[in-house]
Amino acid sequence: MSVRYEKKDHVAYVTMDRPDVLNAMNRRMHEELAGIWDDVEADDDVRVVVLTGAGNRAFSVGQDLKERALLNDAGVAASTFGSRGQPGHPRLTDRFTLAKPVVARVHGYALGGGFELVLACDLVIASEDAVFGLPEVRLGLIPGAGGVFRLPRQLPQKVAMGHLLTGRRMDAATALRYGLVNEVVPRAELDRCVEEWTDDLVRAAPLSVRAIKEAALRSLDLPLEEAFTTAYPWEERRRRSKDAIEGVRAFTEHRDPVWTGD
Repeated sequence: MSVRYEKKDHVAYVTMDRPDVLNAMNRRMHEELAGIWDDVEADDDVRVVVLTGAGNRAFSVGQDLKERALLNDAGVAASTFGSRGQPGHPRLTDRFTLAKPVVARVHGYALGGGFELVLACDLVIASEDAVFGLPEVRLGLIPGAGGVFRLPRQLPQKVAMGHLLTGRRMDAATALRYGLVNEVVPRAELDRCVEEWTDDLVRAAPLSVRAIKEAALRSLDLPLEEAFTTAYPWEERRRRSKDAIEGVRAFTEHRDPVWTGD
């Protein structure tokens, strides 16, 4: 297995586990990850996901270029935008309806497809040694797993274009300054910081979390008036749920709410 998958206390931990190649993603890893994302969606006990890389050097450096070279030699066509027709479709980077929040725990290198995974996550906690970049332009490739589209949406346009067109890297402090990450901490404090965020997410009402994520992301490109009148399935489920009543009742009774997701 090239991915470790564990669940504990409503949190799913997904670890890309090829530290000898800086967690480069090959076809096998993509297939394993697809099964994991399917399970995350299906398991109502999972409320939040933490995505990280094994070892001390990298979150992930993206596509396994040695495997890609072998595929090129075998005449396997290169992919373009998205993962359609590729192993592991839909991958996290084009799995647009995943309702549960995904937290990227980033240390070391997050390059190419690794950075694109980070851009697809909802929250990002990075260590001070984290390095981000999309070097595809230097390799005759493109950031086809969403980097071309997400980076200009998450950075000022000129800043994003500078990184896309040159492949320049970005350190953690710069990523924090531009709002690409939520927090930057020393490596020794990374797990504690991630746990603080997952604790807060688990305490939140799960249907509210999913409804807010869905509405926030689906409405990004909508006119404000249209955003208010669009139907959001998770919000329809939340507002008719027992949890919508439980939260208010718990507040008036001065106790912690008990969420059931119903």
